[in-house]
Amino acid sequence: MATERQYSPLDRLLLQADSAMRTLLPSSAHSQRPSPAVVQPEHKMSEADTRHVAGLMRINHTGEVCAQALYQGQALTAKLPKVRKAMERAAEEEIDHLVWCEQRIHQLGSHTSVLNPLFYSLSFGMGAVAGVISDRVSLGFVAATEDQVCKHLAEHLEQLPTEDGKSRAILQQMLSDEEHHAESALEAGGFRFPAPVKFGMSVLAKVMTKSTYRI
Repeated sequence: MATERQYSPLDRLLLQADSAMRTLLPSSAHSQRPSPAVVQPEHKMSEADTRHVAGLMRINHTGEVCAQALYQGQALTAKLPKVRKAMERAAEEEIDHLVWCEQRIHQLGSHTSVLNPLFYSLSFGMGAVAGVISDRVSLGFVAATEDQVCKHLAEHLEQLPTEDGKSRAILQQMLSDEEHHAESALEAGGFRFPAPVKFGMSVLAKVMTKSTYRI
């Protein structure tokens, strides 16, 4: 009977470094699912609309960079093996979103944010700290973060031009996935964060969205 490999702390650090490189280097990650955009026709948009959609997708891409870092940081410090595995599995699922957003940004003739390394580092640190405190806090942090992501996605869906079916298909699938991640984290025993904490998280999220819309 095969036994599960046990990783040393050094092994885990090297795995985290590899994950960071695949997240931050352009076109390094590969999705397990095809982009929902592939079945949607491409319609010509005005230059202003194209720039705006590219900015929205850049925000969402950076959000997925943060999600990768958050999950990896939590996986590094999670106390229970089942929680660590849940974080690693969630990170793998989020890779699809990361790749889809990057592909769409390039289709729109734009670029991902130059601030991604900064936000990756901050998110990784917050995830690691949450994991050190407790697994319940770590799972609760996931749920609260996904709630913020869902709000942004819903707002962006309202802002998309009606003719941009490609971006809409991507964001709709992302919204469905993120809602599932939030529910799963709470069902696994995640702590429900109080309103003041969620408000603080929303302020930090606004800093990210405002700064990455253009750069």
